[in-house]
Amino acid sequence: MSDDRLVTPEFLGDDSAAEHALRPKTLSEFIGQKRVCDQIDVLLTAARQRNSAADHILLSGPPGLGKTTLALILASEMQTPIRITSGPAITHAGDLAAILSSLVEGEILFLDEIHRLPRPAEELLYLAMEDFRVDVVVGKGPGATAIALQLPRFTLVGATTRAGLLPGPLRDRFGFTAHLDFYEEDELQEVIRRSSALLQLKIDAKAVVEVASRSRGTPRIANRLLRRVRDYAQVRSGAKGANHLTHEDAMSALEMYEVDEKGLDRLDRSVLVALIERFNGGPVGLSTLAIAVGEESETVESVAEPFLVRNGFMARTPRGRIATAQGWAHVGRTPPAGAATLFDTPALDA
Repeated sequence: MSDDRLVTPEFLGDDSAAEHALRPKTLSEFIGQKRVCDQIDVLLTAARQRNSAADHILLSGPPGLGKTTLALILASEMQTPIRITSGPAITHAGDLAAILSSLVEGEILFLDEIHRLPRPAEELLYLAMEDFRVDVVVGKGPGATAIALQLPRFTLVGATTRAGLLPGPLRDRFGFTAHLDFYEEDELQEVIRRSSALLQLKIDAKAVVEVASRSRGTPRIANRLLRRVRDYAQVRSGAKGANHLTHEDAMSALEMYEVDEKGLDRLDRSVLVALIERFNGGPVGLSTLAIAVGEESETVESVAEPFLVRNGFMARTPRGRIATAQGWAHVGRTPPAGAATLFDTPALDA
């Protein structure tokens, strides 16, 4: 069964509730992604002037940049309910048909990880997006009958971290497509200052810079690190807690949680150190590298590798993963004299 739901506090755990409370409620409060926000503002304003549902919207980009937040803002700006579900939660076309047939006029359906939607459900969605209709098949075999159900006009907001996996016919049915980019450090500092105010915390300017510089260009990580620094300061100060976060608090907390000055966490450093110390900087295949750090290949590829590659610590080559000169320097190692010939060495696996 699908896990479609309305967003209410009872569906949220403590940490999720804290994260939800920090989310901006309007486009004017949303920090960063100015180009995307301006485009969405025009789209919503035009829809309100026509007194109609907004066009379908596809949001793509890495995790933690605000896709879900923007979907909630869309519902707030349009003053309409929002239904939330995800591609993996829909196992049959009937699950999606049930959700679509229960929507009300103008409602927003937020479909997270839309690239993981099953093929039968995806094909049902084509007709729903274009003609606001679904065909429900009753019975089996030669006696099966298709019953057409007319749907109210709704807005589908799809979110994906892997836009390339979306089929062309589905991608083309969205009236507006937006790609969210990683945040600049000054934007993350603004996010941290806003979140600190909402959490009723006073935070030193140096502490803001420290947390922002280790947040990997991602607001979700910035807010998470801020809460961990708050926890550290609270425990250090005893039961009464602390509402003033210093640079020393930030440094000590982030060191304890193993987040270094470049934002690398335990897994990132494990991968980089294993690549350098055990395989002389590579090249080495993904599965061998994953075994070396005791993680699944998919975890290394989707969690650690994108950040390491984006920041120039590691590179992907046809022969395998290699550590760059910057990666060697970051873990305090000097590349061997023959490092230049590593590209000619066959990888240990594919």
